[in-house]
Amino acid sequence: MHILITGATGLIGRHLTKNLLLQSHRITVLSRNPLHAHTLFDDSVNYLDSLDNLNSLDEFDAVINLAGEPIADKRWTSAQKTRLCNSRWQLTAQLSKLITQSENPPSVFISGSAVGYYGNQGQSVVTEDDSPHPEFTHTLCQRWEEEALLAKSPRTRVCLIRTGIVLSTEGGALAKMLPIFKIGLGGPLGSGLQYMPWIHINDMVGAIIFLLTTPGLEGPFNMVSPYPVHNELFTDLLTSAIDRPHFFRTPAFVIRLLMGESAVLVLTGQRALPKRLENAGYRFEFTELDKAFENLFQNK
Repeated sequence: MHILITGATGLIGRHLTKNLLLQSHRITVLSRNPLHAHTLFDDSVNYLDSLDNLNSLDEFDAVINLAGEPIADKRWTSAQKTRLCNSRWQLTAQLSKLITQSENPPSVFISGSAVGYYGNQGQSVVTEDDSPHPEFTHTLCQRWEEEALLAKSPRTRVCLIRTGIVLSTEGGALAKMLPIFKIGLGGPLGSGLQYMPWIHINDMVGAIIFLLTTPGLEGPFNMVSPYPVHNELFTDLLTSAIDRPHFFRTPAFVIRLLMGESAVLVLTGQRALPKRLENAGYRFEFTELDKAFENLFQNK
């Protein structure tokens, strides 16, 4: 397959691209900074710095769209919300337009989304069939998905990957937590009862490839382990895995002071389950959080 990947320099994109290269796929990476991308992949992939000079995506068999401004790096000012939205909506719309303009379009378009699509769901179990709670994360993801679905046709299936917390020591939320936990200052956030829908990086990559290579699969898929956990249990298992104590609980009001509106990302959650992935036959490598941590920290 010749596959176009956006967001290839991010955590998921790096692992996915390297895995696909091992499977002898031909990869083209779209990056605003091809020089940086080249440091990761050298001459093993082709590079694009823009789609503006393309009239179609006829040369590609598949498109995987993982690009987007990191959602938790900055406070959600009006300007930052606009950046978060535009970084997802505009590129996705451009990709969909190029796919629909193609005489021989890619057979599959896998496009990013997040479990934030559902908003705050409290303790309720959430599958792809459940209705969202309206808030900013839902608005962001809903339009993102709508733009991707414009590419759908009898010749192009569209898969929407509603991603949870991707666990890796090489980036993402866990890598940001580790320095604090390693000095014994980590602990539950707020009540600690909010669910954390997690997925090991191996399963994140494995599930994307499963969607890529399984004809007939389309629509939304929760990219999460079958067993989400409360924040308090996540903290207990993490401190046990790295053999560090934890004495502190960060009150919700402190987090809101530090993060503003974006505090909902850590103070609320979704008990999301991968119903459609499992029904389609995907078999998870890591279903239990303690085993996932054991794998991630075995050589650390």
